[in-house]
Amino acid sequence: MDNATGFARPRRGRHRGESITDVILSGAKEARFALGPFARLRVTSVILCLLLLALPALSAQSLAQRVDQRLDTPPFDKSLWGVSLVDHGGKVLYGRNDRRLFTPASNAKLIVTAVASALLPPDFAVRTSLYAAGPVVAGVLRGDLVLYGRGDPSFSRRCYATDTLIAGVCDRDPFARLRLMADALKAGGIRQIQGDLIGDGSYFEAASLHPGWELFDLNWWYAAPVSALAFNDNSLDFVWQPGIVVGAPALISLWPDLGDVAFENRTVTVGPGGETDIGDRFFRQPGTAQIWAEGTVALDRPPRTESFAVADPNLFAARALRQALADAGIAVTGTTRSTTDSAIYAAARARPALAETRSRPMRDWIFPILNTSQNLFAEMLLKQLGRRFGAGGSWKEGLAVERRFLIDSVKIDSTEFHLSDGSGLSGENLMSPNAFTRMLRYIRRHPRFATFSPGLPQAGGTGNLRTRFTATPLAGRVRGKTGSIAGVNTLAGYIERPDGKPLTFSIEVNHHAQPSRAVLAAIDSVVLEMAKGR
Repeated sequence: MDNATGFARPRRGRHRGESITDVILSGAKEARFALGPFARLRVTSVILCLLLLALPALSAQSLAQRVDQRLDTPPFDKSLWGVSLVDHGGKVLYGRNDRRLFTPASNAKLIVTAVASALLPPDFAVRTSLYAAGPVVAGVLRGDLVLYGRGDPSFSRRCYATDTLIAGVCDRDPFARLRLMADALKAGGIRQIQGDLIGDGSYFEAASLHPGWELFDLNWWYAAPVSALAFNDNSLDFVWQPGIVVGAPALISLWPDLGDVAFENRTVTVGPGGETDIGDRFFRQPGTAQIWAEGTVALDRPPRTESFAVADPNLFAARALRQALADAGIAVTGTTRSTTDSAIYAAARARPALAETRSRPMRDWIFPILNTSQNLFAEMLLKQLGRRFGAGGSWKEGLAVERRFLIDSVKIDSTEFHLSDGSGLSGENLMSPNAFTRMLRYIRRHPRFATFSPGLPQAGGTGNLRTRFTATPLAGRVRGKTGSIAGVNTLAGYIERPDGKPLTFSIEVNHHAQPSRAVLAAIDSVVLEMAKGR
């Protein structure tokens, strides 16, 4: 076989660059002049039949040849590609390095959401409670008030379904449920706290920053610390825009402003068309609320929001509650503190709560994890798995639950994955394309697939695939999860076929130095070839 074309080599008479068509037509020409008129007619008919038989081979390469040709085209041939394509019955249609380990980036979110969808009921919810560490006498709590979290990520501003017009789908105010708890205290006759306000995050482990995350990332919302209390995605929202004249500092506002941030504006407004770089130049003194912004912003740049991670999410949530209490007319005479020591307020937690609120159901958590790739939700869900099915709410225990599920339930070879976190932000995560397709086929057949599937972005719809495949035959027919960190782009999911028998695929590109846009286009071209079939 000719490795370049896939066609059989003729035994003789074909030169370099000469096609089968050339050989057939050359033979026809020789035969017509060597035979009589009737014989020439018969030979011509035979040659035409041979051409018709040859045309399909000439015009349609196999799936493997088409995909290989795309992956072996410079500059993409210099990158490491892992690809797996499986049909509805589990037959492998194409594989390249499909059992080798790749960094999956945010494709890791498919794992935590699939495992959680299978193990937790879709209406699973957690409580956030207020406990009294002292007696309540004549409307005064003589002791500390403890805000105890159990891993609810949904004190947030976001929508939890594709159709944002459905009643109750969107939350507009992260303070809303804190205000409800404050109102419950007031309705119970409490008007003063003669003690401290405590943000207790001890339901999860004390460690809130993953050791595998890059130091620079820790400043930003996508690497926000992970604790049992969360508020506004554990982030501050800075809205910046140019100053009123060239030379003036940029206009920067902060939300929520809970009075604990020391912020310095070191920015400068420059002329129209000038360099704008302050979006990447927010900094913090490590472990503190001392934040500053540097850089320049052009006079003609529109406003933009940057979300900056807080240092202590338990303290952040407690400060938000303090504001809700003040709005309800409840005074707190002490300070605001945080703890991750589960023993300190164990006695208070043993008594009935003064007020409680329930999280959104777990099926709603899946949507932001898959659709918009929200890292904090993924990490909190992972720790929730560890708390519910392991020995505690930690990365270690959550990963152990995932590992056992993938090996025991999905039947994935233990050498085809190594997991480090839930979101895929860590470069230490590894998983083979074959493992991804096996897992995706497993959850598709699972009775709780309806918990998992609504979160998957759809080509041309909302989420991370909204601009992908829009002007192709696959518009609306690809559902999957993207992934991207430095040198890595991935896509895994389903190609929905008209006959109702989906294809399952995983594409992982590692060690590339190309612009992400070019790599995404190459990935999409591979998916288009996959959809064409053999």
